[in-house]
Amino acid sequence: MNLYSTATELREALLLSRTVRFDGGVVVTDPVRFRAEMLDALVWTAVFAPSDARDAARHAIREAAESLGILPASILLLYKARGRGEVGGFTVPAINVRMLSYDTARAAMAAARKLDAGAVIFEIARSEMGYTDQRPAEYAAVLLAAAIRESWTGPFFLQGDHFQTNPKKMKEKPDAEIRAIETLIEESIPAGFFQIDIDTSTLVDLSKPTLEAQQDVNATLCARFTKFIRERQPKEMPISVGGEIGEVGKENSTPEEFRAYMNVYKKALGGIEGIAKVSVQTGSSHGGVVAPDGSVERVAIDFNVIKSISKVAREEYGMAGAVQHGASTLPPEYFGHFPDNDCAEIHLATDFMNTVYDHPAFPDPMRREIERWLDTNAAEERKKGETQAQFLYRTRKKAIGPYKERVWNLPMGARESIRETLEEKFHFLFKTLRVDGSRAMVTKYVKPARVYSAEAVAAGARSGFVRDDQAGD
Repeated sequence: MNLYSTATELREALLLSRTVRFDGGVVVTDPVRFRAEMLDALVWTAVFAPSDARDAARHAIREAAESLGILPASILLLYKARGRGEVGGFTVPAINVRMLSYDTARAAMAAARKLDAGAVIFEIARSEMGYTDQRPAEYAAVLLAAAIRESWTGPFFLQGDHFQTNPKKMKEKPDAEIRAIETLIEESIPAGFFQIDIDTSTLVDLSKPTLEAQQDVNATLCARFTKFIRERQPKEMPISVGGEIGEVGKENSTPEEFRAYMNVYKKALGGIEGIAKVSVQTGSSHGGVVAPDGSVERVAIDFNVIKSISKVAREEYGMAGAVQHGASTLPPEYFGHFPDNDCAEIHLATDFMNTVYDHPAFPDPMRREIERWLDTNAAEERKKGETQAQFLYRTRKKAIGPYKERVWNLPMGARESIRETLEEKFHFLFKTLRVDGSRAMVTKYVKPARVYSAEAVAAGARSGFVRDDQAGD
């Protein structure tokens, strides 16, 4: 794929293409030719080029998307409508795009467009930004480019997933860890992340005598981050903030825990807009439970946890409801139960990565090379008693960043084959989660606004944050 090496070269190429004009920004004048002839090179430049051309490409993609009616937006007003009981019966999929990002996102957008599914979120966790080598400004550019490529129009939802506190760092240097998350928030908002999930559930202390005492640090710190977000969000785009009461993979959550969390949270928050949803533990785990042969074992999900907490969230606090994490590797027949049990949002990640890694079109020599790389570079993560298959399944996400460019540059035929398989998965999920036909509902409640600042995005990209290796979905 051709890359532009400077911003000047990129601008000249855009002008020569006769697919855009510069009118206070990049305005696409020939969408069909722009998609077919310019966009892919623009995306590769936004990811792999030197910083001058890279930042110019990201800027151009954001403005091109806007000119075509694709605007990053907040889902908050839709979630508030759900809290009032005006909408329901569906579960919003939040998709973590880790690997082969442009093609994966294209597959999701193609399925969404065909199904008229507007209630779809794309997200990336704090940990994923590290091991996939995808910062917020890059991620936003790639996802918006995928939306352009697949002729999407309308609101586009980007989410910061698991902005999570590391318990060890919180004990050793709490101020530095808190500032790291604040810095990440400051980086994400200018890039168009108008959904942010705060995960301080790692700080729940079950040794405390009461539920409020157990949730105290979790709720108080989430309130602090909520205030921080509210002070920095665009006036035209109030951000949808999420909290979490039970760390995924630990003890199942209860309505009593949720009420205790909210009591502490609301006192610490004051009178400002609070969280719109709450992540709970139902029996799942990030990435699934891996059997000795490397397959994912079947787990039991307590759907009553979701239903009971969602009921409390809506009726007592006006929130959208409960959020399910660690779900992409669940058996297919489970997914229809989430909308049946009033699950507001479901986070999906690992299975899409698995689809790329395990696809017949993925080159076997590269797969073997990645496994050898993991044997050397992830050796310290090997757990006592686990099989080689378990080790490789658990750690292979760590190779995504180091192999990113090579995977992006797989032969076109291989990428197309993988994209077709992914699109089938997204089609199934969107239908089963009942967000097909949701575009009209989204348009009714969500009103995107132009809040893009190239200078703010550039400043955010320079800010950086402390890398954290907590696991994502």
